[in-house]
Amino acid sequence: MRHERSRKWLPMPVAVLVLLCPYATQLSGVDAQGVTLGVDSIKGSRMPQLTNYRSISIQGVSIFYREAGPSDAPTILLLHGLPSSSRMYEPLLTRLSDSYHLVAPDYPGFGHSDWPDPKLFPYTFDHIAELIGAFAEALHLVHYTLYMQDYGGPVGFRMALAHPERIDALIVQNAVAHNEGLGAIWKTRRAYWADRVTNESALRANLLSLATTRTRHVGSDPAVERYDPDLWSDEFAFLSRPEQADIQSDLFYDYRTNVAAYPSWQQWMRKVQPRLLVLWGKYDPSFDPSEPEAYRRDVPSAQVHILEAGHFALDTAANEIAAFIRGFVPVPR
Repeated sequence: MRHERSRKWLPMPVAVLVLLCPYATQLSGVDAQGVTLGVDSIKGSRMPQLTNYRSISIQGVSIFYREAGPSDAPTILLLHGLPSSSRMYEPLLTRLSDSYHLVAPDYPGFGHSDWPDPKLFPYTFDHIAELIGAFAEALHLVHYTLYMQDYGGPVGFRMALAHPERIDALIVQNAVAHNEGLGAIWKTRRAYWADRVTNESALRANLLSLATTRTRHVGSDPAVERYDPDLWSDEFAFLSRPEQADIQSDLFYDYRTNVAAYPSWQQWMRKVQPRLLVLWGKYDPSFDPSEPEAYRRDVPSAQVHILEAGHFALDTAANEIAAFIRGFVPVPR
């Protein structure tokens, strides 16, 4: 009987089969996860691309990166924060790869890139920016929009000032470039910069704990149920490896150089007036909510959007962020 019933489906019209197909939503412009596809996808000229997971040796260090989208499309170079990795950008890779070339590297000491011994490898923002700049050159990324989140800010601004000719635009998402953007929570962190030996153990206990790793994501967002616990449990698994305490405390100690560099970043923005999109998760526990408007003072034409999201806004606001990017980064037709 089962065989006979299955045979009766064969002459049904193709249109009916499409309606019954679990992938029919993709044909109507929405993928199986409810992500709206671009106009080109609906027309059939371009569909979202699969993500490739690759590594490349840069100055003897293996840099892991995720890449999606057509190579001839506008490039967005995605720079991650602490203690995340390129994994945080998966929501954008699946939403924007129909129209953009997306490249998201892991810094040395993060994710799936090499973790060189901090006794031999200086974990500083200058050094990481140098390596990621060389990474962009190795991939022949001549022009790109920088998406900078958290640590991506100090890495990205260094890259922008070193090679401004490569920068098409900036997207800032919960990354600070003004001293007032470091809120009250930074009082103890500034103490660490002033006296590392005295404050090292307390800094490590706070920076690398599971509770802090979770708080970085959820912050003060009352809608806790929107957050996938894997976000922080996976990060904590990386942080729990023995090498991480030295790597992360070295890099966080170097964060003081970012504060010293803020005036030069501000001066560059005021002079160049780059195209600037600021996306800000308002439940961020780390940075002061005044920071988005500080960017607008430097670049009055900046587009600023405050989101119902946390420090890692892509956790819960990926659809909104993807839509803002589509409206900000033009795609040649």
